Amino acid sequence: MKTKLSSWFFALVLCGSCAQNDTSIQTPTDINYNLELIVPELDIPWGLAMLPDYSLLITEKSGSMIHFKEGIKYEISNVPQTYLRGQGGLMDIALHPDFANNKRIYFTQSSSLGSDQEGGNTALFSAILSDDELIDVKLLYKAKPNTRVGRHFGSRIVFDNEGYLYFSVGDRGRRDDNPQDLTRDGGKVYRLHDDGTIPSDNPFVETDGGVKAVFSYGHRNPQGMVRHPETGAIWTHEHGPLGGDEINIIRAGANYGWPKITFGKNYSGTTITKDTALPGMEQPLYYWIPSIAPSGMAFVSGEVYPEWEGSLLVGSLKFEYLERLVVENDKVTYREKVAEDIGRVRDVIMGVDGYIYLAVENKGIYKIVPKT
Repeated sequence: MKTKLSSWFFALVLCGSCAQNDTSIQTPTDINYNLELIVPELDIPWGLAMLPDYSLLITEKSGSMIHFKEGIKYEISNVPQTYLRGQGGLMDIALHPDFANNKRIYFTQSSSLGSDQEGGNTALFSAILSDDELIDVKLLYKAKPNTRVGRHFGSRIVFDNEGYLYFSVGDRGRRDDNPQDLTRDGGKVYRLHDDGTIPSDNPFVETDGGVKAVFSYGHRNPQGMVRHPETGAIWTHEHGPLGGDEINIIRAGANYGWPKITFGKNYSGTTITKDTALPGMEQPLYYWIPSIAPSGMAFVSGEVYPEWEGSLLVGSLKFEYLERLVVENDKVTYREKVAEDIGRVRDVIMGVDGYIYLAVENKGIYKIVPKT
């Protein structure tokens, strides 16, 4: 299956202190790439990772994990039971940096494990992938407490250049309780060693009562996370409320402000706060108004897409397209929509084969291929 791609130009203006927002949409232009559906008939493919042999690992929100190899879907066994509720389910998946030798993978899911309380919360697991079975499954971290609230679980996973593991947990619908409180899980980005132990130089290990795994706080619901291919910095994006989706560069101990500062409003249109900036709180690198409901995030690198080299890719759930952003000196200078009306783009990755892959709800996995 091939689908024509198109692009939109956006005018940009500076807003607030270092933050940016769009104001207008210009005329579309053509792009010399096609979309090819390579893994059909998926429901909600939440996370995506490519193995060294170019096969794909896919998580379905419902709780199944799929290995797609040579045109065949193999269901992976021994996946821990998912607490499926609302936005929660089986979410992101990532490979250990030394996967070629240790075969270890990492994944996040909403889970009831580790507590007698009803409900669930975001959990991070690791396991060895062996003949389409998970063995040596380990629960590395579980956010507390369990709750029956069905929103804002996060969650993405990234390794940095030093081998530290980062993952995100949303505010779990408790915006006034969790994101600004360092003694509580939720609304945070966490950093661990690959075995789940806590690095001694995490910013809050000495904080009285603080959650020692926390690396940054004041987040709403981060569903995009990626390592910058040149600087090695960890970038995230997160859902705002009505407006105010954000892109942030994650720094140790930094407070990203939610809900004390935001460029968004309540879904009813009422004001959350009049403040878009406060001392000691980070400004987003970029924010969207209206919200695009971002999910998935990748930087373009390699030789397959020379016109897109260095671009940032973000999926839009709300408007059902892939967005390409050009970022120069930590400022967005250009945006375009890719694959208009393709569907709810849940994840986007750069494969180890150099191609871009999209996970699209109720459709499957697409590959972006240059036109010949």
